[in-house]
Amino acid sequence: MGQKTSKEMNLAALLATAGDGTFEAEGQKWTIAREDLEWIVRDGSGEEFMELTPYAVRRYNGDDTMEYGLKKALMEKALQMSRDGEKTGSITYGLPMQTETGEYVTDEEGNLSYQDTELKLSKRDTGEFVVNCQQVIYVINMFDGPSREHWLGTDGDGFDVFSRIMYGGRVSLMVGFVVVFLETFLGVIMGGLSGYYGGWVDMLIMRLVDIFYCLPSMPIMIILGALMDAMRMDTYIRLLIMMAALGIMGWAGVARLVRGQILMLREQEFMVATEATGIRVKDRIFHHLVPNIMPQLIVQATMGMGGVILTESTLSFLGLGVKHPLATWGTIINSVSSASAMQHYAFIWIPVGLLICVTVIAFNFVGDGLRDAYDPKAKR
Repeated sequence: MGQKTSKEMNLAALLATAGDGTFEAEGQKWTIAREDLEWIVRDGSGEEFMELTPYAVRRYNGDDTMEYGLKKALMEKALQMSRDGEKTGSITYGLPMQTETGEYVTDEEGNLSYQDTELKLSKRDTGEFVVNCQQVIYVINMFDGPSREHWLGTDGDGFDVFSRIMYGGRVSLMVGFVVVFLETFLGVIMGGLSGYYGGWVDMLIMRLVDIFYCLPSMPIMIILGALMDAMRMDTYIRLLIMMAALGIMGWAGVARLVRGQILMLREQEFMVATEATGIRVKDRIFHHLVPNIMPQLIVQATMGMGGVILTESTLSFLGLGVKHPLATWGTIINSVSSASAMQHYAFIWIPVGLLICVTVIAFNFVGDGLRDAYDPKAKR
């Protein structure tokens, strides 16, 4: 590959064309002289280093990494096409070989391996010449059906569906646990303060609970997702914000449950004993009251897990939650969201849908079982 010259050197060389033909750049002295249509830049020993021409040969990405010989050949072909009035033309030139991962191929001595490649030139109406070359395209197994190598097939990016389902399950379950923990944490604190102190504290917290009950959670999450889309937010930051938003909007139910239980327990004899012995209020609430309502909290958290997983899957399916390439059960279904894709690639979304249903039902069964275990009246 060719050397990339600095902007300072290019500017100094251009200014020297209007001066005495000498300039300093990159710690060296250079000379520039015109030969035909070109300006040749030589170093102190008189060896040619680069040339300036009326033509700019560059990549579309702006990187000046093309070989000097390639630039020379392309410029000469463009001049010849202009003289002959041709619109299209081609040359054959040896370009470095690359692997499917974009790495350059080298021989045993570490030298680049070259391959003769045809480069096609097309002249636009604006006078520019566009150069295209034949490239090797490596085809991935997009939407490949179930096989021995891929038990549940592959998706549109060639990813193994079975592997993504397993990884996506980890993320979806993590979202469920984190959101439920945050809901429970906030609900216990707010509900404990409200139930123990009563009075204006209870009134203030309960009105706050009423406000959160009235918030339309799904429209808020849709607006938040659209806002994060507009900000081009990182996938993992989106995940954190989504978990925080779901947890903040879901604590009201836990707070009301905790408040009701503490209102019933604070008049019991053991609470009178804690007051008589002078135990601090913080310890009365979190060391004596909250442990006595822990069974109800466990049941509430277990039954809330299914709802959180469904919410996350819904948001990700709508493209407003977790984004590709991070895998969740919702994003996997989103990859085949159109009707035709769902019809032809049922092997992608049916296993994920079944896993979501089984997981939600399982958490609901666990919640029902814990409720029956902690409720003496339900025993027969």
